[in-house]
Amino acid sequence: MAFDAGRLTDGFGRRFRYLRLSVTEVCNFRCTYCLPDGWKRSGPLSFLTPDEIGRLAAAFSDLGLTKVRLTGGEPTVRKDFTDIVARTAATPGVEKVAVTTNGWNLARGIEAWRSAGLTHLNVSLDALEAEAFHRITGHDRLDEVLAGLDRALALDLQAVKVNAVLLRETAESGFDAWAAFVRDRPVSVRFIELMRTADNADFFAAHHVGGAALRTWLEARGWTPIARPADGGPAQEYRHPDHAGALGLIAPYAPGFCDSCNRLRVTARGKLRLCLFGEGGVDLRDLLADDADRQALGERIVGAMSGKRAGHLLAQSNPGDLSNLAQLGG
Repeated sequence: MAFDAGRLTDGFGRRFRYLRLSVTEVCNFRCTYCLPDGWKRSGPLSFLTPDEIGRLAAAFSDLGLTKVRLTGGEPTVRKDFTDIVARTAATPGVEKVAVTTNGWNLARGIEAWRSAGLTHLNVSLDALEAEAFHRITGHDRLDEVLAGLDRALALDLQAVKVNAVLLRETAESGFDAWAAFVRDRPVSVRFIELMRTADNADFFAAHHVGGAALRTWLEARGWTPIARPADGGPAQEYRHPDHAGALGLIAPYAPGFCDSCNRLRVTARGKLRLCLFGEGGVDLRDLLADDADRQALGERIVGAMSGKRAGHLLAQSNPGDLSNLAQLGG
């Protein structure tokens, strides 16, 4: 089976340039919306090795993907995380290597990750006030996370962004503190609508608020939307002439959210997931042991694309088999 290198598309004409690769299911935070009781080991920690990750990145690069985001769980709990960054960055055709992290190890590790080839950084930061941060994450580490974020800003990364889950308390307390946060920092803060998973139905019902609350706030204060890059994520970002940074919104419940989908996911154990809120997956790991399987790996990825749906079923309260966001890196 031959494939058209550089043109990984689905049956709806969407082209895919962006891979979100989970490197571990382990997370050391206990966020209320994801793992309120902490991560629990349920089997062997047989996650993809750096060699397997290198072969995976090469196969996706053959198919035209130029951006790889390393996620978890919390990816930086892996002792070989810097090696994983280096292997991914060394892949011909991969132009952007990103990580999404809770920031616990950011201040200690960012220089090494940057030297290894990291180009983009996303920090999950749901509150700027210490008590709220502790209540949401289960940890009193806000100062450490902010110190790491500011250290990252001193480096020559292409982009530094913050992810904040939009909760009812966030909306009710307002967004003024976040606007002040990006006044002098060239950071994009993107609020992500709380998403329903198999394990958080009660929490979702109590804390979900639609993204319209943020959109209304932004537009009333002169923030204007900017265009999304071809290999960018799903955020609609807004800028203001008086601020160095940006504020944005990821609204998975909005009509048409999936129409511009440009990303695929691979789990920490090597399964291709066509949608965060899908079911099952296509096993790729048996083709990651040997460089000689690269063509077959690409063919299996292309062959799986016919199973990608037009969109998720969150509006029908169906999150697929996703138990929590740490399972696949959100």
